[in-house]
Amino acid sequence: MLIIPIKAGENIDRALKRFKRKFDKTGAKRQLQARKQFNKPSVERRAQIQKAQYVQKLRDAESI
Repeated sequence: MLIIPIKAGENIDRALKRFKRKFDKTGAKRQLQARKQFNKPSVERRAQIQKAQYVQKLRDAESI
């Protein structure tokens, strides 16, 4: 459970923004989405490799 202390006179929007940021960092939403459907390990590995290739391609293009 996430606890966000609110300081005296703090805007509720700012506190909500801190909550959302903290929630994203925990990875709870990604974990729930991943558990919805089973993916074979080979499919997950292939996705990781494709992502790595994409990132490498961007870095190569940036260095040129």
